[in-house]
Amino acid sequence: MAAPDTGAGAVTMPLIDFQTHPDRYRHWKLEVDGPIGYLTMRVEETGGLVPGYELKLNSYDLGVDIELHDAVQRLRFEHPGVKAVVIRSGHDRVFSAGANIRMLSQSSHGHKVNFCKFTNETRLAIEDATGHSGQTYLAAVSGSAAGGGYELALAAQHLMLVDDRTSAVSFPEAPLLAVLPATGGLTRIVDKRKVRRDLADVFSTLEEGVKGQRALQWRLIDELVPKSTWQARVTERAKALAARSDRPDDGPGVPLVPLDRTIDGDQVRYRWVEIDIDRGRRVATVMLRAPESAAPAAPADALALGSRFWPLAFARELDDAILHLRVNEPDIGLVVFRSAGDPAAVLSHDALLVAHPNHWFLREVRLLLKRTLKRIDLTARSLIALVEPGSAFAGTLAEVVFAADRSVMVEGSLDGSPARASLALSELNFGWYPMSNDLSRLATRFLGDPGHLDGLRAKVGQPLDAGQALELGLVTFTFDRTDWADETRIMIEERASFSPDALTGLEANLRFAGPETMETKIFGRLTAWQNWIFQRPNAAGEEGALRRYGTGVQPRFDRNRV
Repeated sequence: MAAPDTGAGAVTMPLIDFQTHPDRYRHWKLEVDGPIGYLTMRVEETGGLVPGYELKLNSYDLGVDIELHDAVQRLRFEHPGVKAVVIRSGHDRVFSAGANIRMLSQSSHGHKVNFCKFTNETRLAIEDATGHSGQTYLAAVSGSAAGGGYELALAAQHLMLVDDRTSAVSFPEAPLLAVLPATGGLTRIVDKRKVRRDLADVFSTLEEGVKGQRALQWRLIDELVPKSTWQARVTERAKALAARSDRPDDGPGVPLVPLDRTIDGDQVRYRWVEIDIDRGRRVATVMLRAPESAAPAAPADALALGSRFWPLAFARELDDAILHLRVNEPDIGLVVFRSAGDPAAVLSHDALLVAHPNHWFLREVRLLLKRTLKRIDLTARSLIALVEPGSAFAGTLAEVVFAADRSVMVEGSLDGSPARASLALSELNFGWYPMSNDLSRLATRFLGDPGHLDGLRAKVGQPLDAGQALELGLVTFTFDRTDWADETRIMIEERASFSPDALTGLEANLRFAGPETMETKIFGRLTAWQNWIFQRPNAAGEEGALRRYGTGVQPRFDRNRV
């Protein structure tokens, strides 16, 4: 989005920063009352990322969701005593109108798709908090929840609707906008809420949506509440959800301090992550740095370090780096991962996380690492990992090697020094960081030979050289120092020369072998169907529904079914 889209009417986006703070929120208010957190959505109409649209009726753009993402993270880390979170509207008669239509109509194709992907990742983070962090979300819907607004509510574990004869839920995208209803919303109503397929079909073609008793009967909501008891019932339900949590009653949280990041031309520098961009080759090299010392001795020591605790600092930096490449560097099609430092230091931090799986802070750190690694999996870039002398691809960092589309390792040394490339496994590589398919990256890698995982587990903690890593199937190729430079150069240049469209489809098909889940369906459909629909003239053309919405002129459709 740093560069303008070539499509007609697209608007050039400024550099987008995913860092924010509640003091700077324009669209959300975060409040805590004992064990209950409240996220109140009151979108500032003039607070869009770029000029050209107003965020009316609690409609949102990427900037609104960046704040929501930040709030979800802060509730998990900064407020350990919060056990239930209520999402509500700051307006009386509207919950949220969903994604802003004017924003979509003037955005580049890439921005639309990345926007949808990020909003879904944020909603999955809400579901992850409910499922694994003891921080259950409740959606208190008063007024209209349309499209992406209803999808936001669907991310909650419990969905309440006020029975006031006007409040309703709807997916109006197909009849109004000629796009896929709410992207992940269709999957959530049938897979998560188990709405009958025929009723879901009717629901997704009704502009006005469904309200009251019918919404309850169709399983579109969990609870219908009279207006006279609305506030009391929301509080009562939130307290009941909080009572089920294993989070601590009190204790210090961990402030998520601003990242130490500098952007200087083609370089982006953090403390533990570095990006170097080669625009001529359309390649970004991402260097991952291991901690400089072993892990703290106990969870209390890690908690005392707060945001300086290496796994947390590293995860936050890598997450921001991946988002930066996604939205601000659309022409960079290939990401090459390298690493440096002491593998033993990585393994010691992994051991601490494994030894204390239920400590609230260490659990949150591990879950953030899981979500960050998923962000890599779901990024539409080719991924190559280079395992060289001095690399630190061990345990958690080795997950990046297993996430890559290809990985290459040096045999022996590169410069005649005694240093040799090595790769090491930790217990965290075996199911602690599941992909979207609910399998570990190793289990996905060896889907046809699940027994192989037992042999790999026996290697935990051992430094594996190139020959061993290749024999065990942990890397794709190995090259000695004679061939290393030429072979890796040819591989990178060849990959960068292929069609980006073909590669996006190829990679999305190959990365998630094995069982289908709600999550893989959401992103598979985003990659294929919404990607396609957003480029079709019926939606995005000059006479399409997105451009003619609100003008009073009916869109003109190409009636051929493809």
